[in-house]
Amino acid sequence: MADLIERLRDGLPDEAVLTDPDITGSYANDMASFCEAGAPAAVVLPRTVEQVQHVMRTATELRVPVVPQGARTGLSGGANASDGCIVLSLVKMDRILEISPVDRIAVVEPGVVNAVLSRAVGEHGLYYPPDPSSWEQCTIGGNIGTASGGLCCVKYGVTAEYVLGLDVVLADGRLLTTGRRTAKGVAGYDLTRLFVGSEGSLGIVVRAVLALKPAPPQQLVLAAEFPSTASACQAVCEIMARGHAPSLLELMDRTTLRAVNKMANMGLPESTEALLLAAFDTPDPSADLAAVGELCAAAGATEVVPAEDAAESELLLKARRLSLTALEQVRSATMIDDVCVPRSKLAAMLEGTAAIGEKYGLTVGVCAHAGDGNTHPVVCFDSADPDESRRARESFDEIMALGLELGGTITGEHGVGVLKKEWLARELGPVGLELQRGIKQTFDPLNLLNPGKIF
Repeated sequence: MADLIERLRDGLPDEAVLTDPDITGSYANDMASFCEAGAPAAVVLPRTVEQVQHVMRTATELRVPVVPQGARTGLSGGANASDGCIVLSLVKMDRILEISPVDRIAVVEPGVVNAVLSRAVGEHGLYYPPDPSSWEQCTIGGNIGTASGGLCCVKYGVTAEYVLGLDVVLADGRLLTTGRRTAKGVAGYDLTRLFVGSEGSLGIVVRAVLALKPAPPQQLVLAAEFPSTASACQAVCEIMARGHAPSLLELMDRTTLRAVNKMANMGLPESTEALLLAAFDTPDPSADLAAVGELCAAAGATEVVPAEDAAESELLLKARRLSLTALEQVRSATMIDDVCVPRSKLAAMLEGTAAIGEKYGLTVGVCAHAGDGNTHPVVCFDSADPDESRRARESFDEIMALGLELGGTITGEHGVGVLKKEWLARELGPVGLELQRGIKQTFDPLNLLNPGKIF
């Protein structure tokens, strides 16, 4: 331990190396439940690429595992420390290095907060679409590590579609540059995409070239109330089948609506079984909302209310963004699932989830990026009750199994981490798992980068 700390401080400012157990313990885990976390030997907060390289060279020489971290808003245990590791927190590397309106790119360090980048590029008439619900806290590096999504994915896609190039410090301290800053480029294997979603298991992202879009018009939102989740899901299928391109298509079930009302007194319709939010950022969003409103009514909506202006739209979006926070207040703990299914199977996923909640006698609220088929069932339970905690874990697993049975995936945007690694093996199959482990071995032969995660 003493040798490790001394070696780290040889290439880092004293204030960048934290060893007080009371402080380092606060970096031990992210926001996931049921994920083990160890006690780190040290927490390092570098500010430069060279300092990150020093950390990795030291770790390699001494054979010490390294756990990269961003803001620790993750929900899979992917940023959890292991005993005796170096926690490499990248939050101090938070500079926006370049914004180019001509090339429509931003060059950033990994600690830049998503919302900070969004506002900065907005000043240039540009738009960075990926917007996770935690966008006011989560970092771009963390977004890249988990290939995160957000509310706008139905139209604009996920983080992977906006990462053009990366600078990555490898396990042995070498610096690798991948990708490009041009609009097109197909030279060699796409290593950039390989790092996106790798959860820090292949290398440490220290710089990213991100694609930007022209800022769209202000979006308007429509709220539609449904007597069942099935009818709401039918509306989603009709909207997509008719060729509409909403900038947002979100669903909240009755449990979620009640939780948000209780927390924020927003006056949402608690009597409805499902609330569908649709938004358009087209030149004439009112016409698009009217067309979608007709489809919602035909699918069985009991009420369809289009927002009249941006303020009303933002109020509805605030309710959706508060969903997970509100459900966390239903019981002392939550397990937040992240199962994505084909849109055509969305109703079966929600109905099956409700049945699983009833089977285990638990409150399970669902909010969903309905346009993507990406559901977030939230299992609410009392963490002090061993039996209820057991039932929560078993129900969580059944929900993932249901997603796979319906042709889906165990994670649409939260990542695998510790929480879902046994399920990843089931989804990939033996051949896929063998190849992925081989890739890990190529980049990290000593298994020092975020060991125990994903596989």
